[in-house]
Amino acid sequence: MSEKNFEININPDWIRKYLSKIVIGLLLLIALLSSVRTVGPEEEGVVVQLGEYNRTVQPGLNFMLPFGIEKMHKIPVQRQLKQEFGFRTTNAGRSSDYVKAGYNDESMMLTGDLNLTDVEWVVQYRITDSFKYLFKVRNADKTLRDMSESAMRKIVGDRTVNEVLTVGRQEVASSVEVLLQSMCDDYENGIRIDQVVLQDVNPPEPVKPSFNAVNQAQQERETLINQAEAEYNRVIPRARGEAEETIQLAEAFALNRVNRSIGEAERFNALFEAYMKAPEVTKQRIYLETMEKILPKIGNKIIVDEKGNNVLPLLNIDKVKTAKP
Repeated sequence: MSEKNFEININPDWIRKYLSKIVIGLLLLIALLSSVRTVGPEEEGVVVQLGEYNRTVQPGLNFMLPFGIEKMHKIPVQRQLKQEFGFRTTNAGRSSDYVKAGYNDESMMLTGDLNLTDVEWVVQYRITDSFKYLFKVRNADKTLRDMSESAMRKIVGDRTVNEVLTVGRQEVASSVEVLLQSMCDDYENGIRIDQVVLQDVNPPEPVKPSFNAVNQAQQERETLINQAEAEYNRVIPRARGEAEETIQLAEAFALNRVNRSIGEAERFNALFEAYMKAPEVTKQRIYLETMEKILPKIGNKIIVDEKGNNVLPLLNIDKVKTAKP
């Protein structure tokens, strides 16, 4: 098989004729690609022209000057952002994974009573002003992280370890949120704090068993106090009710005796007045009324005149007549 030599002839005139068009086409393509920017639905586009702020564009397709004359920074103004302290989320989902190693410098804090505590928290925030976020503060995210850590250390440093670990957690989070928002307003970084959440607050690992024992003792004390208060609330009202009932019965008995005494005194006075008007009649009436009350109670008795000399009549006092049906 014979070898053939192929020779390529390049026409310089052809190159000069089409090279300029090819270069112009490439430049137009690059200009078109570099001048079109798409802004997402949750974002704002901040356009910088030669290093100076020029305008803010809304979501959608936007055009810019090409070749780096204008640059765009996309700011997620409609999205809630967060910063984590003392831990990091490695896999977010239904069952999220977290890692804590290497972040103890953020979470280890000194309380007001000179105790160490391990505080993990999350700051949720939104960017409300993209211009201030980019140009008022250098590296706004890093600045916000430093401010958050400073605010948390200040609030925790004003409280005891028991307050931070137990009953004062919500108050600590609210105080940090207010203080951090005030700092953001002072710095004019265009950030609004939505919420500060304490994820976990624990004593340091070396003293955790001792703290758990103290915490358990405090819980048992609170339980006993609650039980005592419940017993107090059960017994004392009942005793007070019984005392009030006894007092009312005594008052009713006293009122009854007084009224009865007053009635008997008035009856005696009336009887005395009648006696003074007609002593014999009143005496006889009293005698008859008294005998009327006494005789039915003395049973089968025979009363005879002690001065009687007549023969004692035969009386069948043992025979009891009974009615036949």
